Amino acid sequence: QVQLVESGGGLVQTGNSLRLSCAASGSTFGHYYMAWFHQAPGKERKFVASITGSGTGTDYADSVKGRFTISRDDAKRTVYLQMNNLKPEDTAVYYCAADRLVWSRRSDDYSYWGQGTQVTVSS
Repeated sequence: QVQLVESGGGLVQTGNSLRLSCAASGSTFGHYYMAWFHQAPGKERKFVASITGSGTGTDYADSVKGRFTISRDDAKRTVYLQMNNLKPEDTAVYYCAADRLVWSRRSDDYSYWGQGTQVTVSS
């Protein structure tokens, strides 16, 4: 079992940056694949980025590649999403997700979820 709490969302202007954090508690953090998803109003939840338990493997949605960076600090039991050059289409609730067995882009594959943090990018 792992509990996830996101933070760092907010309102920013186009071109600015934000760093989201996802703090984990419970089971051994380093054993978990971690991912970020986002969900805009009226739309399905979409994959943003993911990272392996070792931190050596990362994966990004094409829409964020080159702008977003996922990382993890196992000592702090935290995964981060650095978001640069933000665009209005990045506006969504961002969710942190974890799973011990599957490294995937599919939301259904992740067993544990945070409550989400709102990111709003104004034009």
